[in-house]
Formats: sequence, C-alpha cells, structure tokens
Amino acid sequence: MRNHLVAELKTKGITDENVLRAIAKVPRHLYLDSSFEAHAYQDKAFPIGANQTISQPYTVAIQSSLLDVKTGDKILEVGTGCGYQTAVLIALGAKVYTIERQLELFKKTKLFFQQMPYRPKKMIYGDGYIGCAGQAPFDGVIVTAGAPQLPQALLKQLRLGGRLVIPVGEGNTQLMHKYIKTATTKFSKSLHGEFRFVPLLEDKEGLN
Repeated sequence: MRNHLVAELKTKGITDENVLRAIAKVPRHLYLDSSFEAHAYQDKAFPIGANQTISQPYTVAIQSSLLDVKTGDKILEVGTGCGYQTAVLIALGAKVYTIERQLELFKKTKLFFQQMPYRPKKMIYGDGYIGCAGQAPFDGVIVTAGAPQLPQALLKQLRLGGRLVIPVGEGNTQLMHKYIKTATTKFSKSLHGEFRFVPLLEDKEGLN
C-alpha cells in the first residue's frame, strides 16, 4: 500500500527520490486513529484529535521536498501533530526538534514516540510562533499549520543558507512559502501553490 501511495505521489509531480523513499519507509497507518487505518495510504488528510489533522501525503511530500533535507540537518518542526511529518523528516536523516501547542496532542504523541523507531531529538510543549531559540540555529524550519502572517522569530533562528517552509494566509487556504537565508538579515522567497491547513495559533496570553 505504501508503494501504491508513492506511485500516486509520482503521478502528482513529486520527483524527490529521497522524499519518496522516506514516505515508502514510514508506516502511516500507525499514526492514524484506528478507525482510519484502512484508509491510511490514501492521499487524504484525516482528523487526529484536538481539532487537528494529519496532513495528506502529497502535502508532506511537497513540504519535505522544499525543505531540502540533508543527512544530519538540524530541523525545527512547528506543529508535531501525530508525529507523521516528524517521522518522514527523521527517515530523511534529519535531527528533529518539534513543537506542539495542543497539550492533548503533546502528551499523546510524546508517549507514542517512545514506542516508535522514529524519535525526535527533542519534543517541546510551547508556542510555535516563537520557535526554539535555545536550540537555534537550524538548517531548516517547517511549519505544518497555516500562519496568518510570517513569524519573524522563525526567520531569525535559521543559519545562513537555512530554509523555512511555511503556509501563509488568513483565509481558508494558504500559499506555501519558502524562504532561504542569504545573509544575516536577507532572505530569498518563493511561492509554491495553494494548500489548506489548520490555523497556526499564536499564544498572546500564554498556553492553557
């Protein structure tokens, strides 16, 4: 079923062989609620609790390809969710630091990671808008929720040459942005199509 999914992603334009191999390795059905397991290898998003979703494999493949992960890269993931995107990044050879602001998901996924071979270097309960300055700089930052505006803190936490992949937009859909840090305060930007994500929530009054 995973091979069938990979073949479908190829027909949709995914050409990054490293990403396709990673998706072929990671057992997506283990990251879904049991009621969705039979549909795990369809190219669809599914609910995972706390009003969040597991991204459809095409979206995971696009974001992972844009992030251009090299073995040993230090990656910050904003929005752990059920841990599927985390696992794909680890399968690509990344050292992943991941942030989740939904306490229900944080507790559930942290326990789940302990049972799985794909484990992040660190899982943080916190506000993804402010990133993780204590572990910066990062080779890449990936945001798996739609940001109404670009979080400047995430740009600042990139090393020179680092990449930020983030969907930005205030409506029901967002545009996928990729930023590359070209100098201390300079970035190149490119756009990569429309996507639909749950909103990235900024904690202005602290987590609750």
